[in-house]
Amino acid sequence: MAKVQQITLVSLAICLSTLLGFAAAANPEEKFIVEGRVYCDTCRVEFETKISKPIKGASVKLECRNITNEKIVSHSQDVVTDEAGGYKIEVKGDHEDEICEVSLVKSPRADCSEPTEVWRKARVVLTKADGVSGIYRFANNLGYMKKEALPECKKVLTEMGYFELQDEIGEEVEGHSTAP
Repeated sequence: MAKVQQITLVSLAICLSTLLGFAAAANPEEKFIVEGRVYCDTCRVEFETKISKPIKGASVKLECRNITNEKIVSHSQDVVTDEAGGYKIEVKGDHEDEICEVSLVKSPRADCSEPTEVWRKARVVLTKADGVSGIYRFANNLGYMKKEALPECKKVLTEMGYFELQDEIGEEVEGHSTAP
């Protein structure tokens, strides 16, 4: 008789924990906070350098699309970046079956308003089913390119080891020889 009671209690515990697990996974009150940054690519190289600048007042948005039919399931309002080019987007619900991306909307700078091809969107995973705990998710930085590269870009890129630019740089860049 005691064995039957033990089996019943264990079975009941398993059922309850399974139900609680399903309830937690389907919790519409689940929330995530997506953080990222928007910058001005001052060298037009489509990546950040030490002379890239944050863009205050840039607009970004987050959209989540269904994996199978790619229809937009949810999206955020446009969010504006702060002094450091940073933004935070609060997202409700678990988006396990969706592809979510933060994308550039608008730059406030006329001299830096061309979206980079590579960094105009950043994918973020908004589910706890992937093994990542916590509510914070970090998106790759997004960038706009300056209309014309700054003159100091040649020196910065040479310091970074981009010697394939030798023909454009010329003989010397402030103490760095570009001769083969």
